[in-house]
Amino acid sequence: MDKLIDNISIFESIKHIDDNGIEFWYARDLQKVLQYKDWRNFLKVIEKAKISANNTSLDTNYWVVEVNKPIKNGKGKEEFIKDYKLTRYFCYLIMQNADPSKEVVALGQTYFAIQTRKQELSEREYSSLTEDEKRFYQRDLTRKGNYSLNQAAKNAGVKNFDKFHNAGYKGLYNGETANDIAKRKGLRYREDILDNMGSEELADNLFRIVQTEAKLRKEKIEGEKNAAETHYEVGKKVRKAIADIGGTMPENLPTPEKSLKELEKEQKKISVSDLASPNRLK
Repeated sequence: MDKLIDNISIFESIKHIDDNGIEFWYARDLQKVLQYKDWRNFLKVIEKAKISANNTSLDTNYWVVEVNKPIKNGKGKEEFIKDYKLTRYFCYLIMQNADPSKEVVALGQTYFAIQTRKQELSEREYSSLTEDEKRFYQRDLTRKGNYSLNQAAKNAGVKNFDKFHNAGYKGLYNGETANDIAKRKGLRYREDILDNMGSEELADNLFRIVQTEAKLRKEKIEGEKNAAETHYEVGKKVRKAIADIGGTMPENLPTPEKSLKELEKEQKKISVSDLASPNRLK
């Protein structure tokens, strides 16, 4: 408990609030807290986090803003150094890509995960959303979930990620692969199947994703084959849970008329960041 309190204090002490009431952290402050002596090495972590952000949601420009900070050099003259303003969620991605051997990194993962969850919609807010808005919200969560799952799978030794993810789909969809699901839904080549699911089907997959990641990490699963088998078994158990409560099997749920990408083009005002992601930086 003392460590949890300490990590809250450490990261809260370097938090800033801008004129719009949005909280942010400076990268160079975070660098010191995470015990990176060399800025160049910490920049590598930031770049990895940018790649993660681009793979999981919207443009990193929403979450990372480059700024120039004035400092005094050894001769007393003012110089400017490059720094970054970072949102809470991007700080979380940095923690996921930082050196895991550092204890403070593990504390940071806990802190930013807790703080990010506080921004998720309450049950009442979620129930008030339209079906399409729920789809955007659930889709954003599956992106983040798949990123974390991929990290856990990579640590377990997975290299063939298509095979690994298909194992999960086979368990949940009674033997169907991602391609089988796409064909059944009548999708075009390489069209994202998750973008063509309703909120209930997305929630089924999110449960599969989260539980698989937890099992891989908790049981310290090793080996590509074992990781794939774990994903398959979790998928099967999620399917059984749906059956036990009398729910609709995911393959029997209706496919929405329009994909989320199509809706994004038609409704520019609807964005995942407005529904689920942390506030943007101005």
